[in-house]
Amino acid sequence: MSISTLAKSIPESSTLKMNELAKLLRDKGEKVIHLGSGEPKAKVPMDAILNASALLNSAEIRYTDVSGTPAMKQAIIRYMEENYNKIVMPENIIVSNGAKQSLSVTLQTIIDPQDEVIFIAPYWVSYPHMVKICNGVPVPVLSEDGRFHPRMEDIKAKVSSYTKAIIINSPSNPTGQMYSRDFIKEIVEFAEKKGFYLIMDDIYHRLIFDDLRPISAYDFVSKNIDESKLIVINGISKMYAMTGFRIGWTVASKKVVDNMKNIQGHTTHGPSSLLQAAAIGALDGVQSSVEALRLDLENKRNIMYMELQSFEGVKAIKSQGTFYTFVDFRAYNKDSVKLALELLEKAKVVTVPGVDFGLEGHLRLSFCGSIKDIREGIARIKWVLDPNSPNEIFIGERKLVRDW
Repeated sequence: MSISTLAKSIPESSTLKMNELAKLLRDKGEKVIHLGSGEPKAKVPMDAILNASALLNSAEIRYTDVSGTPAMKQAIIRYMEENYNKIVMPENIIVSNGAKQSLSVTLQTIIDPQDEVIFIAPYWVSYPHMVKICNGVPVPVLSEDGRFHPRMEDIKAKVSSYTKAIIINSPSNPTGQMYSRDFIKEIVEFAEKKGFYLIMDDIYHRLIFDDLRPISAYDFVSKNIDESKLIVINGISKMYAMTGFRIGWTVASKKVVDNMKNIQGHTTHGPSSLLQAAAIGALDGVQSSVEALRLDLENKRNIMYMELQSFEGVKAIKSQGTFYTFVDFRAYNKDSVKLALELLEKAKVVTVPGVDFGLEGHLRLSFCGSIKDIREGIARIKWVLDPNSPNEIFIGERKLVRDW
C-alpha cells in the first residue's frame, strides 16, 4: 500500500500516544494520574449552554457561511474592541473549527514551498508539522541564554531570504512564559520593517497570573488592518473551558481572509451553527467564569511549583500563564520519551515528553487537574526518581516499594 511522503513524515502525537497508554492502564484498574492534560476541568459557561439550547430547540441547525455567522462575527468584533482595543470589520474575520484549524488554514494561505516560518522553542508540538504540511520549512529559535523568554538577537540570527512568517504564542504552550511588552513591540516593528507575516497565537492570552495583563500587538502596528501582515488567532477552548466545542477565529487583512475562505470552503466549509451559537453565548455572556478559571489555575500553579521546589535535581521556571509548566529533569534522564514512559509504568503518572516541544530532558506538566492529583502526582514522580524520597508509596490500594 502506497502512502504519501508527507503523511509518512508526520509523526504520531506523543500526547495522544501517552493518553492511549494511560487509557489502557485505567482499563486494567490502575489509579492513573494525568499531569499531561491540556483541558481545563471548569464547567462550560451557562450562557453558552443556554444559547446552544435555544438554537437546538428551534430544530433549525443549518449550514453557515464559510467564514462564520454574522452573529458570531459581531461577537468577535465586540471581543476585539474590549480585549484588544481594536476595531475590526466582518470582512477581517474568519471563524474555523477550533484555533488549530485557524492556524492551519492561515499557514496554507500564506506559505509557499521553501518558505521558512520562525517560532520560539520550546514550541507547541503542532507548529513544525503544520508548516511541513504546507511544504514550508520550520525554523525553531531557542534562546541562547537558557531562559524561556525569546531574545530578538536569536530571532534575527535565524532570519534568511526565505523567511515568510513568525509565530508568537504568549503565554506559551509548553512553558507558560509570557513575553514582555518590550519584546512584543520589538517583534511587531521588526516584522513590519522586514515585510514578514506576524502570527499571534493568543489562545491563552487571558489566562495569565501575578497581576500581569494581556498585551495587544495592535498597540504597536503602524499600518491599518488591510495593509498590515499582523494576524491574530484566538478561540474559546481554553479561556472558557470549551475544548469540545471547536470554535476558533482568525483576524487578518481582507485579502488574507478572502483566500482563507477559499481553502476552508473546499475542506470543512463553515463551522457548526450550533457550536457558533454556544461560542456567542460565551463571548457575549457574563465573563466571571474566565476570571474564576484564571484564579483557580493560578492557585494550582502555585501548588505545583511549591511541590517541584522540594524536589532535588529538578529545575522549574514559574509559569506566568496557561496551565502548563515545562520542567527540567535532565539530572535524572536526558531522554524525555524514556522518562515519560518510566513514570507512566512505575508511578502511573501521565506527562508529555519535552522532545516533541523542541527541548530534550524536559517534561510538560499540566496543573489543570485537582489539587489532590497535583500533589500526589508530584509525590509519585519524586518516589520514582529521587533516592532521598521515602522508599514506599501507596498507589491506590497497593503499597509499592522502590527496588531500583
